[in-house]
Amino acid sequence: MKVLKSGSQLLFALLLATAISGCSKVSTPGSNAYVPTAADATATATLADLQSGRTLFINNCDRCHNLPVPENYTPAQWRTILPNMTNRAGLSASEITLLTKYVTRGK
Repeated sequence: MKVLKSGSQLLFALLLATAISGCSKVSTPGSNAYVPTAADATATATLADLQSGRTLFINNCDRCHNLPVPENYTPAQWRTILPNMTNRAGLSASEITLLTKYVTRGK
């Protein structure tokens, strides 16, 4: 077998890495964010509120960093985190309300 020159070996390695990485599953923004169901609705958060909040969460929070898992934080923690983040995102008061309902699951 003929030994490949150094440049050819590097090219082969790059092509192989590209082919392998193309086979891995690509995650889309929000694919890990919970999807609200009718069971998640509360007296203060309708299913439509929660769905709108999810959309805001995916479309705004992913701009600056990876989306956090909402369940990893308590409602009290979210109420501390959100004012700074929503200010940076330039969200309106009504958008902040919907986003808060989503990440706290209406609590």
